[in-house]
Amino acid sequence: MTAILSSAVCPSPAHMPRFGAAPHPGWAEDGRDWPNRAQSRFVSAAGLIWHVQRAGSGPVVLLLHGTGAATHSWRDLLPLLARRFNVVAPDLPGHGFTAMPRASLMGLPGMARGLSALLERLGVRPDLVVGHSAGAVIAARLCLDGAIDPDRLLSLNGALLPPPGLQATVFPAAARFLAGLPLLPLLVARTASDARVEALLRDTGSVLDSEGLRFYRRLFRRPDHVAGAVTMMARWDLRGLPGELRRLGDRLVLAAGDRDGMIPAEAARIVHDRVPGSRLVALPGLGHLAHEEAPERIAALIADLLPAAPP
Repeated sequence: MTAILSSAVCPSPAHMPRFGAAPHPGWAEDGRDWPNRAQSRFVSAAGLIWHVQRAGSGPVVLLLHGTGAATHSWRDLLPLLARRFNVVAPDLPGHGFTAMPRASLMGLPGMARGLSALLERLGVRPDLVVGHSAGAVIAARLCLDGAIDPDRLLSLNGALLPPPGLQATVFPAAARFLAGLPLLPLLVARTASDARVEALLRDTGSVLDSEGLRFYRRLFRRPDHVAGAVTMMARWDLRGLPGELRRLGDRLVLAAGDRDGMIPAEAARIVHDRVPGSRLVALPGLGHLAHEEAPERIAALIADLLPAAPP
């Protein structure tokens, strides 16, 4: 996967009167102590029920997580940004507490259309988009399609290039095969031991605290979340996108951790060379989940890219 494969009540009515969407069935249990739960709401858009977190005021910052993750991955970054910005962070379709659409909408075009409809429903126009891993690809697609027009697009260890060589063919084919096995999500969820999930996270090159580990373990023990991640991988197709990235120009900022075990920092340098005016930012000592390891550093980078009134 691109990122990795005390009251039990619904959000307060104040969060949902405008939208009237019912929470995800798992919210009462798995969402009981979800990070930034007070900022959660459930919104109907594009035929789905989305879990969205909103906080703060000022210029709008949209946060898009990667495959296999959810809004918990912004748990420390979101409150830091909310001191100066209006932060919007959705769970992607089939991830976290957002409903799973039909499989044809789990590819890049479908994801982008769904998010465009969600943003319209929320009435927000992002001034800056932060996309982690596959989230950076979705952010790029939204910009290139004219669905959004932010001042900056920050790619955090973005998966903006297809896998090299045979991986470009073999990996998607394998993912499609796995997505066709109806019992696979249940099997993965049942075998997602602490040791196995922690091993997957170590492969990212990032070192997470106990809270980060706990929420990833919880997600990968849920068959619906596993199904969403696998289906997204099976439908992912980056052919043609690298040639379009140059149109992003100086809006594109590429941040790359030198310890990333999923997407080598060299990938960001390749994109930087292809996109005139783009900016390359090194994140020394950080892995694929840099925003979870060092939220203060990422918050400072965002504040530098999008000046706002002092807190």
